[in-house]
Amino acid sequence: MTSALVTCSGISNTGKLTTQAAIMLMQRRPGQYVWMHAKQSTATLEAEIGDAEQVIVIDGCTDCCAKKKLSASRLAPHCHIIATDLGIEKKGMCEVEYDEIEKIVRAVMDNGSHQE
Repeated sequence: MTSALVTCSGISNTGKLTTQAAIMLMQRRPGQYVWMHAKQSTATLEAEIGDAEQVIVIDGCTDCCAKKKLSASRLAPHCHIIATDLGIEKKGMCEVEYDEIEKIVRAVMDNGSHQE
């Protein structure tokens, strides 16, 4: 099963966290995920998501930039994760911490996006 990860990939710590979590997921489960960031055009997102069986949106904060971009397309997320809803504080340009990446990765995996 292939899942598409759509991340906000913003410049704040929580935005950078979404990118790093997507990369970590692809490293842990090669071939299971395709990843794109919400800065791409809606048409490009639709094309790159292609035949993915699930669409997982990972936003850094409640601005929900990735979900908003996806909602402009014909696609709906199967799962929407917001870093700040998981207790991760948005701290401007601070560096991302490893345990924060793990928290997002676990949230994605706990939402049924993986197959053993």
